[in-house]
Amino acid sequence: MPHSPPPDLPGVPAASRHDPASLSAWAPLRSPVFRMLWGTWMAANICMWMNDVAAAWLMTSLTTSPIWVALVQSASTLPVFLLGLPSGALADILDRRRYFIITQFWVAAVALVLCLTIVMGAMTAPLLLALTFANGVGLAMRWPVFSAIVPELVPRAQLPAALALNGIAMNASRIIGPLVAGALIAGAGSEYVFILNAVISLVSGFVIMRWRREHVPSPLGRERLISAMRVGVQFVRQSARLRAVLLRVALFFFHSTALLALLPLVARGLHGGGAGTFTLLLASMGSGAIFVVAFLLPRLRRTLSRDAMVLGGMGLQSAATAIIAFAPNAYVAAPAMFLAGAAWITTANTLSVSAQLALPDWVRARGMSMFQMAIMGASALGAAVWGQIATVTSVPTSMLIAASTAMVAMGATQLLLRDRSIEEDLTPSREFKVPSAEAPPLTGQVRTLIEYRIDPARALEFRTLMQESRRSRLRQGALAWELLRDISDPGRYVEQITDESWTEHLRRFDRVTAGDVALRDRKLAFHRGETPPVVTRLVLES
Repeated sequence: MPHSPPPDLPGVPAASRHDPASLSAWAPLRSPVFRMLWGTWMAANICMWMNDVAAAWLMTSLTTSPIWVALVQSASTLPVFLLGLPSGALADILDRRRYFIITQFWVAAVALVLCLTIVMGAMTAPLLLALTFANGVGLAMRWPVFSAIVPELVPRAQLPAALALNGIAMNASRIIGPLVAGALIAGAGSEYVFILNAVISLVSGFVIMRWRREHVPSPLGRERLISAMRVGVQFVRQSARLRAVLLRVALFFFHSTALLALLPLVARGLHGGGAGTFTLLLASMGSGAIFVVAFLLPRLRRTLSRDAMVLGGMGLQSAATAIIAFAPNAYVAAPAMFLAGAAWITTANTLSVSAQLALPDWVRARGMSMFQMAIMGASALGAAVWGQIATVTSVPTSMLIAASTAMVAMGATQLLLRDRSIEEDLTPSREFKVPSAEAPPLTGQVRTLIEYRIDPARALEFRTLMQESRRSRLRQGALAWELLRDISDPGRYVEQITDESWTEHLRRFDRVTAGDVALRDRKLAFHRGETPPVVTRLVLES
């Protein structure tokens, strides 16, 4: 008996709802382009883990100072905070295919420099940190563009499965990368890890070049980087649904990072524990994530709502964390890590799907870059908090506090954010007529005035609806929005929208969605009179 999709998963074609093959975990791999790019993504993640392991090990041969060793991880992740939003903006305004290729060649070039520096005997601790940071720049620039590309490659109904396959790639690489790096370091030397990284990255770049994606430049030209970043932040601020997703993913990773941050100490404290035990626990977590994606996640998506999956995933993660905190040996801890991996991929995948569905294509990379920044920021803060609590109390106590407070925080969020089930139709629309001007202004802000005549008895309803208009205009990139009421005429209202320039004013018409069209029709239902609202466009003269 087929399962019906959860009520909050719009956009699933009726035929696909009853076709298990089209919604299976492996369905996106039937697309040759997705299969090709997914393979490059797997390779990229393997290279990332190989580089991190090799750099950390190399640092131990350059210095015995713990702070220098710890800074390797900081140098690897810091670019995500510094460049997350700019990289997302670039991925939205440039040709995504070429941009993706450049990031691969960048990583390859850094790996070659690392290798040559080691061979020449010129490597120092500061230089290694600088090159690790440079490698992190490539990773920070690559993640948003790949996140934006995926929805182009598969039907909307297969997007959850495609993102879950990305999760498989990340978890499989977490196992494969360190194993390959460890074998190469032990058998040949760290420089061979970087050589292999360079070769894989170069091959991946040439593979991506086979993809014949047609980039259609905007007739308005490229957005300026600063303006594109402002619009990206503004879109997130004005999207209640996306803000809710960012809050929940931050809460999840803030609490769940307690397990990974304290896992080396847990492994060391187990009976007979050591480096091998630590590797076993990490492998168990990765295996749990892969198992769920391959066998359970499609069925869970068909039977449960996304909210239920997030809450259930957090509950399972908390339970696994509590078990591992007091596990006497690896025989208890390894199965619990398997469950933690299952919970991690279920929750992360569900929230990633929610973020993707809340973003139109024109701002997708910027939105997903902020999604990644929320993950990294929450993880970094969580590691510091739970590490400090463990220092003051004990490792099991810190993990137990993380597990218990996680459920309280996520449960409260679920109760307070009731409007998450309402999804706008983000299908692009050309319903709005693009304005023209005999002499388009080259400089100056553009102010648009829209005059409505309404029944004064319905003024409160109208003002409430206009707040939705405010959010819509600002999400599209407007600089400011105001609603003015005529003091001498209670039925006359003027909506005022300010744009950065005439070009940016025209750009907003490219961002109109079916949801915006429906909102316009609701506003027009309030307007009285035989003629539509009067629209006036003015330029601010300096």
